[in-house]
Amino acid sequence: MPPVVLVDAENVRRSRWPNIAASELVELCRAWAERDGVDVEVVFEPASGTADDVIAERAEELAAAGIPYWLVTSDRGLRGRAGERAERLIGGGSFVELLGAG
Repeated sequence: MPPVVLVDAENVRRSRWPNIAASELVELCRAWAERDGVDVEVVFEPASGTADDVIAERAEELAAAGIPYWLVTSDRGLRGRAGERAERLIGGGSFVELLGAG
């Protein structure tokens, strides 16, 4: 079972200057996931709640189901909430490099 990669979109977008456009980030993530054989979920701020809340909830769901996941964020608070059971933690800037956009 491939891991699910939970991406804190705004954190990654803002990890380099100029910022990566939202649509470009989604396309880069999709292409990378296809190349690397992982599932990716790019999480932006929703109309209600926060991206951090969505990611933390999703991480909990995945962990409870025994599905491996990676967390992509440089946000220490989010890492504290959702990173404990992550198989891998990747910082926003490092992830941009993995995407080939750095």
